[in-house]
Amino acid sequence: MDAATLPDLDQLDFQALKSLILAQREQLASRDVEIEHLKLLIAKLRRQQFGRSSEKREHQIEQLELRLEELEARRTKETAAVKEPAPSSTAAARPVRRALPDHLPREVRKFLPKQEACPDCGGKLKHLGEDVSEILEYVPASLKAIQYIRPKLACACCDRIVQAAAPSRPIERSIAGPGLLAHVLTSKYCDHLPLYRQSQIYARAGVELDRSTLAEWVGASSRLLAPLVEALRRHVMAAGKLHADDTPVPVLAPGLGKTKTGRLWTYVRDDRPAGDGTPAAVWFAYSPDRKGEHPRSHLSNFTGTLQADGYAGFDQIYEAGRIQEAACWAHVRRKFYDLEVAHKSPVAAEALERIAALYAIEKEIRGRPPDERREVRSTRSRPLLESLKQWFEETLGKLSRKSDTAMAVRYALGRWEALLRFCDDGRIEIDNNAAERALRVVALGRKNFLFAGSDGGGESAAAIYSLLGTAKLNGIDPESYLRNVLSRITDHPINRIEELLPWNVAASLQLPKQEAA
Repeated sequence: MDAATLPDLDQLDFQALKSLILAQREQLASRDVEIEHLKLLIAKLRRQQFGRSSEKREHQIEQLELRLEELEARRTKETAAVKEPAPSSTAAARPVRRALPDHLPREVRKFLPKQEACPDCGGKLKHLGEDVSEILEYVPASLKAIQYIRPKLACACCDRIVQAAAPSRPIERSIAGPGLLAHVLTSKYCDHLPLYRQSQIYARAGVELDRSTLAEWVGASSRLLAPLVEALRRHVMAAGKLHADDTPVPVLAPGLGKTKTGRLWTYVRDDRPAGDGTPAAVWFAYSPDRKGEHPRSHLSNFTGTLQADGYAGFDQIYEAGRIQEAACWAHVRRKFYDLEVAHKSPVAAEALERIAALYAIEKEIRGRPPDERREVRSTRSRPLLESLKQWFEETLGKLSRKSDTAMAVRYALGRWEALLRFCDDGRIEIDNNAAERALRVVALGRKNFLFAGSDGGGESAAAIYSLLGTAKLNGIDPESYLRNVLSRITDHPINRIEELLPWNVAASLQLPKQEAA
């Protein structure tokens, strides 16, 4: 009920006024229930967001988020006019206000009393203490022009002219400084802002930067950073265990005005859960299709264990014997979870409970050395797995061969040896979630980019995603990292390019770290 439909309160008797207040409270309570329901629904959709039909789910989430924003905004607006009763234990929980981070710059504003003497007796006032509170304010981002002035000096005796060499720029003959380039790249690949939107934002600040100019900067930056990305690839491929996954990327087909489907592949080196202090890293690669020749090429110099899904293109890699397969229990669990949600299947519910017991053990041993993890898995996880396999086989005989539940059971039994591999090697994880997490930024960006402009655009995206993703894995602010690297890489010796990898640059950034992914 808004001001336009509100009756004249002066004309209402006590009973009518009471009924009006109760109706408004009931309306607010109903809105709180809907808000909590929407939050629960959004959380459920987010858990499925990066699987199949992800675009449809993302659209659903986007619409629900808009509805939630509207409801919460209206609740705040309307509860300001109607005093609510004291919150009960069943009332909607509100977020706890956290203290503002220490690293933020502080601007102190003091508010002194108007009185210079005691308003009661006229006596002198003395300092008793102070109340301190804070608000969080936003200072709009700004652009600035930096002038490079190089005086020319001439010798009074021989007319020799002396002048300082022009400072190098990240992109030759470009007006873009390293900070601006870092911001453009981070906005596009981290914050999912397409270049045409960035162009509009800069125009509002009074600076005309065409989308085509920004695109040239992205391509030039990708070429400039290529040696660093290659050093990152070597670091990733030197691991003894990798996580791998891929995701589709719509790409504009040349001359057709239509899109084709390219792929972004991700390879993650992260042994921190096994107590290894080697820096975590992710390397992305682009391919115009999903043929198995691409991962075979990517992994041509890798030897060890590959944690991946059941993609058939990996089969030839495993057959050669140089690379061992470790299957993903999260994929197994997801199939039973979908069944339980859709059909309340008792078989799916029991499978989820048994798999949860395995994950509980993994939570306990996360961060411990490989030998200790292997021993715990051997004594505690393996008996659970043997029991689970026996139950799967017994259950399968009671199910219709064409049922979804039977398909989920056969999926697990068909990969059983690879699913057990984590018990034999303490370096291996129970699932491939490290690779799936790395691909989330691609799934989110895909919603805004619509498609890459070309195969070259896909390759540029892979290069930048590699650096930004690795920075985040190491708890480093991606934009600060890129700004630092772009200001140094032009003059940096190519044979020492590893010095610019994120973990080697972190100490010089002196900025608050992000939480590692």
